[in-house]
Amino acid sequence: MSITFDHTIIAATDRTESAQFYLDVLEATPAPSWGPFTNITLGAGVMLQFAEPPFEYHPQHYAFLVDDELFDRACSRFLDLGVEHWGDPQRSRPNETNTEHGGRGVYFLDPGGNFLELITRRYF
Repeated sequence: MSITFDHTIIAATDRTESAQFYLDVLEATPAPSWGPFTNITLGAGVMLQFAEPPFEYHPQHYAFLVDDELFDRACSRFLDLGVEHWGDPQRSRPNETNTEHGGRGVYFLDPGGNFLELITRRYF
């Protein structure tokens, strides 16, 4: 069997709110949840599990490869929600998307403070 990424746990201040944000913006699919996790799935069955850790956490960076149509819909959704976005990871280009690496990209925060990136083309 070759290696495949299966799931990750994303720390959240409110696991339900964060999971709903990903469902709404990224068009993810709800998944059965249990215990301390609220779960969703992305393409290829990759699961994201949202949990509220009992300690302070450092926000992480998560990048998602999407097609042009989902990129446009996701940007529209987070703009409707009033979410700030940037054209670069340093947050020096507010209210922009970028066209680097032969595609488009944008950076924004989820409700738990994690730094999300949407790209339409891989960097390599």
